[in-house]
Amino acid sequence: PIEIRRRNFQGEGVKTINGQRITSNGFDLCLNAIEERSGWRERYGKMPKGRGLGVAGSMYISGTNYPIYPNDMPQSAVLVQLNRSGKVTVFSGASDLGQGSDSLVAAIACEELGCEIADVRVVAADTDLCPVDLGAYSSRVTFMVGNACVDACRALRGRVREAVASHWSDDDAGHSCTPSNVGLAGGWARDRRDTATAMPISEAFQLAESRFGTLAQVGHYNPPKLGGDYRGGTIGASPAYSFTAHVAEVEVDEETGIIRVQKIWVAHDCGRALNPTQVEGQMEGSAYMGFAEALFEEHEVANDPESPSFGIHTGPSLLDYKLPTAADTPEIESIIIESFDPEGPYGAKEAGEGPLHPVIPAISNAVFNAVGIRLRHLPFTPAKVIAATQHNQNG
Repeated sequence: PIEIRRRNFQGEGVKTINGQRITSNGFDLCLNAIEERSGWRERYGKMPKGRGLGVAGSMYISGTNYPIYPNDMPQSAVLVQLNRSGKVTVFSGASDLGQGSDSLVAAIACEELGCEIADVRVVAADTDLCPVDLGAYSSRVTFMVGNACVDACRALRGRVREAVASHWSDDDAGHSCTPSNVGLAGGWARDRRDTATAMPISEAFQLAESRFGTLAQVGHYNPPKLGGDYRGGTIGASPAYSFTAHVAEVEVDEETGIIRVQKIWVAHDCGRALNPTQVEGQMEGSAYMGFAEALFEEHEVANDPESPSFGIHTGPSLLDYKLPTAADTPEIESIIIESFDPEGPYGAKEAGEGPLHPVIPAISNAVFNAVGIRLRHLPFTPAKVIAATQHNQNG
């Protein structure tokens, strides 16, 4: 199962049959990682009946080039303002739903402008104050908002470096400095050739404001025209794609029909992991969601078109919608795979929704490996396991 996926690896710098442009692709590295970590070669097909391993993989978009509100304006924009005190304010329309978009733009400001993280204030999701962002959907925020923030910060960085270089070149000591030799990092501006020549970042901002006036800059991002030349060809076209591979290990009790997922290995190609802790959290959260869909979540509705309750939830209440607790959730091992995407901010791609998709087929494939039955309808309840087992036994 792993080898057939490896042999069909499509590579990078290619275009798919439906017109999707693949700029970076770490799927082969994902396969290698889960194969090694899960002990696949040593254990697959060699475990006792009732225990099995399954693998699955997927790709996902990093935002779509087709905006949710169709127009030709930027899909993301960020306004960055530099303060004389050395502090930075980032106005971002992105909604932080827990995925870390506020800390993303703060980290980018630090990387580009040399300030400390404590000196960055993020004003987010205020439609009266912030530039338009189309929302937290399609795993687009790191990619599109990140690119917009880099765009704004680099324009401001250029002004700061130019002002500092001019100041040092005009000093009485005859010091010569070009903007490219000015480094901004850790709250200081320094001459890269002579690091003893330095000033606090607040002083650098003041020099730039004296030279250029009030320092603020809007950055924006709009993806390039993508997709096939056919009706609907732009839907699903993305400036970059993430890749994921999972292995699930399960134990199946054929007598009771109960499936227990022992462990899930998740390898995800997110481009460059800008915040590895947050990326791992996203991967684990996605794997949890997929596991929950596979074994727990079920929304039963009346399906008789002649019934007046057709389409209505049949349970006593939504409190009966099962979700796994921490005690139910298996061990999840996250393996970050870094490729470098030329379109993303510092090479980054998405890590939000992509790591969810392979969990369900990986569990299904593991059940097949364990007891030889195919489960294709969610959730994989004990009743479905028993029914499939009896069907196999009856031929």
